[in-house]
Amino acid sequence: MTVARRALTGLVLLGLIAVAALAIWLWGFGGADHVMREAVAAQRQAQRAMAHGLRALKSGAPGAWWGLMGICFSYGFFHAAGPGHGKLVIGGYGLGRAVTLWRLSALAVASSLAQAGAAVLLVLAGVQLFDWSRVELTDMAEKALAPVSYGLMACLGLYLVLRGLRRAWRLRAPLGGRVLSTHPAEGQDQSQDHGAHHPHADHDHTHDHSHHHHGPGEICASCGHRHGPTLEEAAQLSSWREALAIVLSIAARPCTGAVFLLLLTWRLEVLGAGIAGAFAMGLGTASVTLCVALLAAGVRGGLLARLLGGSGGGSGALRLAAALEVCAGALVMLFCLELLSRSL
Repeated sequence: MTVARRALTGLVLLGLIAVAALAIWLWGFGGADHVMREAVAAQRQAQRAMAHGLRALKSGAPGAWWGLMGICFSYGFFHAAGPGHGKLVIGGYGLGRAVTLWRLSALAVASSLAQAGAAVLLVLAGVQLFDWSRVELTDMAEKALAPVSYGLMACLGLYLVLRGLRRAWRLRAPLGGRVLSTHPAEGQDQSQDHGAHHPHADHDHTHDHSHHHHGPGEICASCGHRHGPTLEEAAQLSSWREALAIVLSIAARPCTGAVFLLLLTWRLEVLGAGIAGAFAMGLGTASVTLCVALLAAGVRGGLLARLLGGSGGGSGALRLAAALEVCAGALVMLFCLELLSRSL
């Protein structure tokens, strides 16, 4: 084993031990409650600072705009420590699926910004079309839209579970689960297999095979067009559909802090600052979500690299990838179902 592989193995093991220790502290020794209390206290301080920043902005104090944006970013950062905001969903997706780091990072940022955009749309529609108050807007976000978001996230977790189980089922047999058949394919001319029926030593003949099977994305020689997407295009389309589903499920629940800020700036007639502050909150939330996503992707990559370097080889790595997808999907589904039951 090379020095680099030993170092990689040590880092992976250290990371797994750290994650396990953190999980035991959070859920075994009440660490999660402590984190929640600290996050709530930090949010209250940020709300007071936000109100002060709005008063300074309204009075025209120099630097008030950027000060308010910094406060909103801090609020989003501390608010992301609470439940929701798709941290577990995106982290589970990065753990269970082979996603590039830049795409996973873009997904984390896009989902947080989409959540801020949903808050803007909710407040603008609520105050202009329905003349809703703060209580009505908050109830819409927490009691109506939050269960929808949790339900969609749970469906995404179920999708990951089913996808992982399907991959594991395909890997149950040799050669990746492919079944070798001695029968000719449907529509294939059986006379093409001459070696299995008669020898060629006594005569010769020519063949004019008019039927040709095209591979995925292959250009047809007769019409000059492709009859289907390539495997890479199909995989890319699937990944974009998954990304869109994740963003929409997270954005379905607007951030209540952004709703509060937007409603307050609407009344103070500085709505532009509220919209900018909502997206600053989204960036603060994205910073936490991004760290979770990259940590999950790093754990996945380290585990697969460790298995590829051992005796399991590629088949063992494929089985581990399927198991990770099932476990990550189950974790997302169970956690989101718990949030759904609490919100109902």
